[in-house]
Parts: sequence; structure tokens; C-alpha cells
Amino acid sequence: MSPKHDKRDATYNQLEAGTKQARPIQHQHAAEIQAYGKIAKLPIALDEKTCATSTENLNQLLADTMTLRDMYKKHHWQVAGHTFYQLHLLFDKHHGEQDELVDQIAERIQLLGGISLAMAADVAETTMIPRQEAPVQISRLLEAHEMILKEARTMAKQASDAGDDGTNGLLVSDVIRTNELQVWFLAEHLVDVPLVRADQRKAATGGD
Repeated sequence: MSPKHDKRDATYNQLEAGTKQARPIQHQHAAEIQAYGKIAKLPIALDEKTCATSTENLNQLLADTMTLRDMYKKHHWQVAGHTFYQLHLLFDKHHGEQDELVDQIAERIQLLGGISLAMAADVAETTMIPRQEAPVQISRLLEAHEMILKEARTMAKQASDAGDDGTNGLLVSDVIRTNELQVWFLAEHLVDVPLVRADQRKAATGGD
């Protein structure tokens, strides 16, 4: 090997050594610090059993809310027909509001000392909202909303009875009220109100 080549290798080694600490440490592995379903209790003046119950309930609600959120985005993309523009915008608005609920529910779970669901595979295994292929978008959304509202009301009462006011407040003030309002906006699209022209109505009543 030539001296010139040796010098080039030495220079490269020096450069590599000089950047070693600045390089990201990749492909790391570590031991699990908290298993799913276990509570790492925080000093929030709630007993561990209450935290565990609320966490279990909220993870179910989280999975269903994430499913509903994704249904809204799916329908936002795929809606068609003469009401396309209105529903395209409405579905996206509701998706954003459900996404905010997802964040609030997940953070509440973490605050209670639990581990929130996050990955799509876990959500798909946990959600109670059935997968349907029929393209009846608004009906599917209303059924999913009703399912979430039923479980949210039950969970809110359980949290209230256990003294978990934070979880109760989240469920009542955010989850229930948001879903109720969205149901109203959706359901009104299914009311069969015929278009009536003023002159037709006048003729029907015998007016001049």
C-alpha cells in the first residue's frame, strides 16, 4: 500500500473519530418500562383501582373514537353526489374535531398512569365499531356516533361514582357534547324535505 493511500486512510479515520459523538445512535433496543394494562400511579389523589378502571374504559373509547375519526376522513375523500361539496367540508370538519378528542382521551389515559392505544393494528383489534362495505356513509357514521355516546354515558357515570371527576368532565363536556352536535349536523341531511316553489304552494291553497 502506498504512503499516499496510508495518509488518506489516516485522515479519514481522524475525521470519523472527530464526528463520532455528533452522530445519532441508531438501532437501539431497550427493556419495556411499563406493560400495557398496568398503572404507573401518579400523585393525583385517585386510588390505583379507579385509575385502572378509567384507563380501561378510556382505551376502549379511544379505539372507537379513532375508528370514527378515520371513517370521517375516508368519507371526506369518497363522498359523491349533488351534496358533495357540503358533505366534503362537513366530514373534514368533524374529522378534525374527532382528532382533538383522540388527543384528549389519550392524554387522560397517560395522566391516569396508563398506556394509551396508538397503533392501527391495536385499534382494529379493540374497536367495537363494525367494518362494513356498504357505501351508506351518513347512516354508518350515525350508528358509530350512537355506539360511542352509549359507552361514554356509561363510562361517565362510572367515573363520577368513583370520584374520577377529571374523566367524568372529559366524557361529559367534550366527548358527549361533541358527538351529540355532530349527530345533529349529520341527521339533518337525512330528513326528506321536498323542494317547494312559492307559486305551487299558493295554487294548492287556492290563493290568487
